[in-house]
Amino acid sequence: MSTMTAPQSTGTVTAPLTAARAEALYMSTLPTGVAPSRSEVTSAIRTALRSHGGVKGCAADVAGEYGEYPTTAARRMTWALGVVDAVYGVH
Repeated sequence: MSTMTAPQSTGTVTAPLTAARAEALYMSTLPTGVAPSRSEVTSAIRTALRSHGGVKGCAADVAGEYGEYPTTAARRMTWALGVVDAVYGVH
């Protein structure tokens, strides 16, 4: 009898709260490349969530951006994830 093992993941997994914050920050009006304060990030996330119809709306709009502008979208998401991690830490 042989045993099967699950394949090892080589990627990273982003926590759902971190992903939601990053998607909202991605859709915010904050410019890529800045290092905003915690209050600026929190305000930008709140505004983006209201403007885009919540977490699902932000996620859908981010997906649309990846479809239209994949290179730019990847850079902006990398920035957004870095800012969220720096401001809130990994959850």
